[in-house]
This record gives sequence, structure tokens and C-alpha cells, in this order.
Amino acid sequence: MVQTINALTPLEEARAVLAQSYDLSFSKAVQRSTEKVFERVKDKIPEIEWPFYAPLIFQINQLKKEKDAVILAHNYQTPQIYHGVADIVGDSLQLAIEATRVHQSVIVQCGVHFMAETSKLLNPQKTVLIPDSRAGCSLASSITAEDVIAMRAMYPGVPVVTYVNTSAAVKAVTDVCCTSSNAVDIVNRVDGDTVIMIPDQFLAKNTAKKTHKKIITWAGSCEVHETFTAEDISELRHAYPTAKIIAHPECPPEVIDAVDFAGSTAAMIDWVKTTRPARVVMVTECSMSDNVASETTGVDFLRGCNICPHMKRINLENILWSLHTNTEEVTVDPAIIPAARAAVERMIEMSRKRD
Repeated sequence: MVQTINALTPLEEARAVLAQSYDLSFSKAVQRSTEKVFERVKDKIPEIEWPFYAPLIFQINQLKKEKDAVILAHNYQTPQIYHGVADIVGDSLQLAIEATRVHQSVIVQCGVHFMAETSKLLNPQKTVLIPDSRAGCSLASSITAEDVIAMRAMYPGVPVVTYVNTSAAVKAVTDVCCTSSNAVDIVNRVDGDTVIMIPDQFLAKNTAKKTHKKIITWAGSCEVHETFTAEDISELRHAYPTAKIIAHPECPPEVIDAVDFAGSTAAMIDWVKTTRPARVVMVTECSMSDNVASETTGVDFLRGCNICPHMKRINLENILWSLHTNTEEVTVDPAIIPAARAAVERMIEMSRKRD
């Protein structure tokens, strides 16, 4: 099987073009330009690997200016992306809000496909690129628009709150979106005492504990978080008795009940930086722990994480290739854009009212 740099192009072919088009040597100029980035990530990236990453970071930062592009990166991206080339970083809600504020004509979404679709919904006139369209999501693939329509028929009149980790087609048949950071607020704000909350069953169950409303959910789950168990937390407690353990609400409820704090990626970051525990275990995606560790001094970060294979499809090489070739462009059926966009915008508006 031929290895590809994205869903379209053979890796060796792309590398040959990039080598002809850009100086990817580790020169003194590149070293000087990227030394502040390396200083931040040196505990997470071996020094022997930096001569490979640094020229790519240098060229990406040059090219995005030429292309009038902005790079949005999720917290689960690797440190060399998160600290090296990203202009805006954050969780799904932060990136959705920031996507409405960017002035550049090109958005490069370093995340998974539904995030790129969301950026396109909010910026239909801009070019939205994803470095590898194969970067999917187990939650987004767990439900279709037809499934949502069927649920509506089963529960007529019940509002549908849909996690942003879904396709544009699913968003188009929902009432309002939510993220892990605002799920409770959104559920409490919609009308009625019963809510359909899809597709993450664990986020829905964890939200149900914080609201008086009845929640009907779907059997979707995040492959990064669904495998954590209460036994895992017990083992971590035994291995690191002085550490604080924090988790994402996509974990099963028994995990959330066993940890010291649970919240969205943004909430976990804020908790660590505010509380500043001597030692912490972040029960979530591994790169997020690395990224927070790289910008937080005085806290010992211990491993208790899983890797998202979809997020890891995005790398410096295919970011440079994406900018060089203007691929892979993300498109959304114009017929569903108004409804899908409205669901996202309602979420953003409700979140702003909360603040």
C-alpha cells in the first residue's frame, strides 16, 4: 500500500515537491528563528528530532503569511504544531468562536474533519483547508442526519442539543449545538423539561447529573475517553498517591466520580494553571498534557492518557503541503449551511449570554 501525505497524494511524491520548493535544511537562520519554540517544547521533543521539525515550522510560518492564512489548532495537536505554527489554539468552543473573528482569507484547521466543517459553516466565503481529510472522529461517525430525524419522530417536540463533534448534516437537523465546556448551560437554556442530547452517551450522562432535566441520548462515544475505567483511576491513585487526577466529561460517569476535577479541555487547562497542583494526571488525550506541561512551570505532569489516532494524522509535513497546494479544501452542501450554521451560532450566542 502506498503511504500518502493526505487522502490524495503519495507521501514520497509530496516530499519531493516540498524539497524542491523549500529549503528544509536546519540552517543557523532556522535555528535562531525557532529557538524560542524549542525552548518551550524541549522536554517533550528529543533534541535529535528538532532539526527535522524546525525547518518545517520555519517554512510554514513564512508561507502562511504569503497565503493570507491562519492556523487553528485543537488542544490535542502535537507540541510542535501547538507551539510552533498555530495562531489560535483551544477546545472546540474556543475554536468555533475564534473562527468567526479571523480576518485571513484562508483557514487551516489542525484538528479533525468536523472542526473544519464548523469553520466553513461560520466562514462560508473563506477557503477552509484540512491537512488530511482522513482525520475523522468516532463520535461524528456514530450518528447521521437520518438518525436524528428518526429520534425527532420518536420524541416529537423535544429539543435536540447536539455535540459539536458531529457532521454538518447532523448539525443541520438539530436545534442547538454544545461543547463539553457549555453542555450543562445549553441543556438548561433550551425549552422544556426533556432534552435529546446526542451523540456522546457519557457526556450526556455526566450532564444529566448536573441538571434537573430528563436527557435522552445516543450510544456514541469518544474512542480516546471511552476506554478509561474506575479501575484505571484506582491504579493511578496507587501509583501516584500525591497527584491530583483530572478528566474529560467524555469519560464514563464512574471515572468522573473518581477524579478530583472534570471539565472540558479548556476547563482542565484553567484548573491546572489556577490550582497549580504539585503533581497532576490528565485523563484525556496525551498531546494535551504535553502542551499544558510546556507552558506551565512548577507542576509535574504524569502519564495517564490515550492517543487520538485521528488528531495524529495532522503533522507539520501535511500542513506545509496543505498551504503549498491549497488542499484539502473543505466544502459543505450549500443547502444545509444555513440550518447547520444557525445551530452553531445559537450555541455561541448562548455561551456569550452565560458570560
